[in-house]
Amino acid sequence: MSQSYNRGLIEDFGRWKEFSAGMWAWIFHKFTGWVLIGYLFTHIAVLSTSIGAASESQQVIEAQNDIYTTTLQGLEGLFLIRLLEVGLLAVAVFHILNGLRLLMVDLGVGLEAQDKSFYASLVLTGAITVASVPTFLTGVGI
Repeated sequence: MSQSYNRGLIEDFGRWKEFSAGMWAWIFHKFTGWVLIGYLFTHIAVLSTSIGAASESQQVIEAQNDIYTTTLQGLEGLFLIRLLEVGLLAVAVFHILNGLRLLMVDLGVGLEAQDKSFYASLVLTGAITVASVPTFLTGVGI
């Protein structure tokens, strides 16, 4: 016979205080993975609206008056888009670093320091993101 495990009430929102670093790493990794998948589909949708650039004449493309360039310049001109790009960078960097951390754990490297490596990946993500803010927010011309 199998025994059931009492997982508590669904409405027990206070349980997040009991989460260890490993649980937070799992939650953040899943969240960032879903955000990256959502971004991928959004990215494809935006670029597919600019597909007309492929049928334009070479002179129009060289003059940067094509639909693709106009769309990207319009999006890059919005402060909200540049702010979202900073968030995307943070999500991607954390997902990559945490994935490398998980790879090392799976290989048996650093098993006793999983919490420290999770916190290190958070700090490194924060440092990379903060260092890139000026580049993203000032915008770079296409």
